[in-house]
Amino acid sequence: MEYRTLGRSGCAVSSLCLGTMTFGVETDEQGAHAQLDRFIEAGGNLVDTADVYGDGRSEEIIGRWFASRPADVTEPVVLATKGRFARGGDNSPNGAGLSARHLTRALDASLRRLGLESVDLYQVHAYDPLTPLEETLRTLEAFVQAGKIRYYGLSNFTGWQLTKAVHLARALNVAEPVTLQPQYSLLAREIEWEIVPAVLDAGLGLLPWSPLGGGWLSGKYQRDQRPTGATRLGDDPNRGMEAYDRRGTERTWNVIDAVQKVAEDRGVSMAEVALAWVTARPAVTSTILGARTLSQLETNLRAADLHLTAAETAALDAASDPHPVDYPYGELGVDQRDRHL
Repeated sequence: MEYRTLGRSGCAVSSLCLGTMTFGVETDEQGAHAQLDRFIEAGGNLVDTADVYGDGRSEEIIGRWFASRPADVTEPVVLATKGRFARGGDNSPNGAGLSARHLTRALDASLRRLGLESVDLYQVHAYDPLTPLEETLRTLEAFVQAGKIRYYGLSNFTGWQLTKAVHLARALNVAEPVTLQPQYSLLAREIEWEIVPAVLDAGLGLLPWSPLGGGWLSGKYQRDQRPTGATRLGDDPNRGMEAYDRRGTERTWNVIDAVQKVAEDRGVSMAEVALAWVTARPAVTSTILGARTLSQLETNLRAADLHLTAAETAALDAASDPHPVDYPYGELGVDQRDRHL
C-alpha cells in the first residue's frame, strides 16, 4: 500500500481509504468488522465514516470494532467522520448546518457512538449558506484546541467556497482545512474545471468519493438492459445520482468500453482500472472504497498495485472527457488563460 500525507499535514495515510457508508445498511456488523480487519491487514489505515451513515449505525459499528480489537491493531487507524446534516428525522431549526450549536452537538454525539475521545479528521459534510463561515471555522478551531479533532476537512464544497474557507482561516489565524472530499470518477470529472485547481492552489488533499461511479465502472450494468437483482440499481433503478436513466448516456457507455479494454489487456478487473485512474490524479491523497461485501473489498484493494501507463491513461482521459462548452472551460477559455514564453 502506498502512503501519502493528508493534504499539507504531516499525517501519513494510505492511498486507498475504507469508506463505511454501507455499514449497518447493506453490510451487517460481522461483515463490517471483517472489512475493517482485512483493510488494516492489507496496509490501509484511513477509515471514513459520517454521522448520517446508517443514521449513526456506521459509527457505532466502528466503535465496537475499536473496543473489541487490541491496541496494536487499532492504533494505526486514521479515523475520519463528518457532520452537517440532520439525523433521525430531526426537523428542528438547529438540527442541521454548520453552526457552533449543531456542530458541537454532532461531534460530541459522534464521539459517543465511536467510544473515542477524539477523531483524526472531522469533515463538514457540505457548505451551509445560513451560517457565517467565520462561525464554522472558529468552532472547528475550538475542536482542535480541545483535542477533540486533530485536523478538519471539507466535503462537497465548490471551488469558491473552499478558497474562501482557506483564506478566511488564514485571516483569522485559525487552523486551515487539510482535505476536500468530492465526488470524482471517470464519469464525474467536472471538478477538474475549478475545484481541483482550487485544491492545488490551497495545498489540500482530495479524498474522492464514488470513484466507481456508483458501481457503473465495475461493469455490472449493461447497455439497453435495465438492472435487476442484488445491486444498488437492481433494487431501485432510479436511485440517487447513479440512476440508470440519468447516468446511462452514450458517454457513460464509451467510458465503460474504454475501461473494459484496459482491464482485459492488463488481465485485471474494471474496478481496479477505474480506481487506479482516480488514485493517480493530481492532488488525490486517498481514494475512498465503498464495498458491500468482503469480496468486493478484496477486488478493490488490488488497485493499490496497479499503475496505468501513459497510453492507458490517455485513452481513458479521451473517452471520459466531459467536453465543456467553449467558454470559460472549453478551448476559447483555455486560450485566454494560457501564457507561453
